[in-house]
Amino acid sequence: MSDGLNSAVNDPQALEDICVLDLTRVVAGPYGGSILGDFGAKVIKIEVPGKGDDARGYGPYKNGESVYYANLNRNKKGITLNLKSEKGKEIFKKLVAKADVVLENFRPGVMDKLGLGYDVLKKINPGLIYAACSGFGSYGRYSQRPGYDIISQGMGGLMSITGCPGGEPTRSGNAMGDMLGGMNMIMGVLMALHARQRTGKGQRVDVSLVDSVVASLENAYIRYFDSGQIPVRSGNAYASIAPYDTYHARDGFVVIACGNQKLYEKFCRLIGREDMITDERFLTVPLRVQNNLIQKAEIEKWTMDKSVDDIVDIILGAGIPAGPIYDVKNITEDQHIASDREMFIDIEHPVIGHMKVNGNPIKLMDMMPRINYPAPTLGQDNDMVFGDILGMDEDQIRELKQQKVI
Repeated sequence: MSDGLNSAVNDPQALEDICVLDLTRVVAGPYGGSILGDFGAKVIKIEVPGKGDDARGYGPYKNGESVYYANLNRNKKGITLNLKSEKGKEIFKKLVAKADVVLENFRPGVMDKLGLGYDVLKKINPGLIYAACSGFGSYGRYSQRPGYDIISQGMGGLMSITGCPGGEPTRSGNAMGDMLGGMNMIMGVLMALHARQRTGKGQRVDVSLVDSVVASLENAYIRYFDSGQIPVRSGNAYASIAPYDTYHARDGFVVIACGNQKLYEKFCRLIGREDMITDERFLTVPLRVQNNLIQKAEIEKWTMDKSVDDIVDIILGAGIPAGPIYDVKNITEDQHIASDREMFIDIEHPVIGHMKVNGNPIKLMDMMPRINYPAPTLGQDNDMVFGDILGMDEDQIRELKQQKVI
């Protein structure tokens, strides 16, 4: 495809030879597409004419444009295309012939009903990687159920173990199911691309939000299979390690994490509580987990009259993991996170103007992620994509607009 799709910076990027057609909406799929774009993939966002991605209707807004959408769709070129029209389908198939990857997060079967499912598209492009992310996956008895993040957190088990002891099931404070689904979809795409190098053939990638959350619960299932006991909400404590919790300080809360016996004994000596090393209630990790509330009260006798900063400095100074509990403001002002690790990037959007977007947590040290261009306005790149890639002239593009194909 045209090199013009990714010409903002000339330094090579890991995925600059990959072209992606992104049909996704809202969070999971768009997030996955932006990961590929951050590493140079030529991502073409395809939206419904006149409406676009549902996320364009989500606040906050600046100058009438959704900042929510802009954060999740940077590094993409944007076109509109009516896939329900025969002309739109024809154009999409021409794009597929030139693409490496298609991303979609419709309910399973929608693309097949449009006549654009994988079985059709692979005949056009046998090397195509077709990645779908849905609530429950493309097969199985729940495959036709609609799925959103909160459904995945509920049915995936995350809400059952999140919250205060004895309290109500609690949703994670972010769209964890969507984020996990987006990341898993992109891991699948990268594996399929690698497999294509050996086989020459593309394949389908099928990711479920619920599966993604289920897998994230890691040891909850091992504990259940071992004991038959259903894990319960335990606040900020960890069911497998203690002390590994939040503790009251004079001016807030602090996290202390003694991940092994050596760290635990060092911590006890640091706070002048060598007696807790030999106390029969705290001799082993399982015993400390069982008696965590008792030990937490003892530890807080030491933390309660000290500031968070002092506690963190003292404990870190001894080589024991500890940290403050940040809010969003704290995080944006922490120079390690915000600046050194570049987790917030300043960009200029054509409508929004100056804004910050989330950085990419993946760092390839020789080909770092970067934001080459901001999220597109609706249909922003119709002329460029249809002209440069498909060879349409101005009259043809104008006619498509009049016919509401784009």
